[in-house]
Amino acid sequence: MRAVILAGGLGTRLRPYTTVIPKPLVPIGDRPVLEHIIQSLTRSGVDHIDLCVSHLGQLICVYLRNADLPSDVRLSFHWESEPLGTAGALAGVPGLEGTFIAMNGDVLTTLDYETLVDYHLERDAALTIAIRAQRVDVDLGVIESENGLVRAYNEKPTLSFNASMGIYVFDARALQWLPEGRAFQLPELVLRLLAAGERVAAFESDADWFDIGTVGEYERASADVERFPEKYGFEESALPPPDVASVMQARNAGGVR
Repeated sequence: MRAVILAGGLGTRLRPYTTVIPKPLVPIGDRPVLEHIIQSLTRSGVDHIDLCVSHLGQLICVYLRNADLPSDVRLSFHWESEPLGTAGALAGVPGLEGTFIAMNGDVLTTLDYETLVDYHLERDAALTIAIRAQRVDVDLGVIESENGLVRAYNEKPTLSFNASMGIYVFDARALQWLPEGRAFQLPELVLRLLAAGERVAAFESDADWFDIGTVGEYERASADVERFPEKYGFEESALPPPDVASVMQARNAGGVR
């Protein structure tokens, strides 16, 4: 099984953490979130991982070259000269065939990838999106009105909706709907697929899930790992979290391309 990790974002919502290191290398527990993603994918049978990198991508390469990763996993790096978006980056990955996983490089989750892939195959979908129920507390009074008259008043309601987990399973036929050489986002691809009559499946999950793209979620994820490290498969790592000084020195010496 093959997987693509989208690791080229700027991480602006996670500053100041991402001022000197890329978001996928922000440490959670004793390792960066990216290493956790790779470890969890390989435990699910993934043996070839493509990393789409851009912002501070040299640091990602330097770290992974020295990380204690499974010996049978193959890593390939694909560089974006300019941001191509969550779907557009896939157009720059050569040789994508059959069924493969694609996911954001800032996700900490206990999702069962094998079950997700099986669900996708059973539905013969062009694309499957992993989704999770989320609750949002609205700290305002919400008014329902019609023709200038109030019909209902909800004080600080809690809304529930299904959110994308940033984890997808693709059939290669979905790639034909990607434009070449320009930025393209996943929601745009979904709309194109639906308009073309393709099957887009939704896999509902109650797995633990954190999008560490914001400071608040990063801190929540770190606290959960500290309390329940075994839940995420965390064992004592042979490599400490990224040392910013050393990776910056490697980058300045030429980095990796």
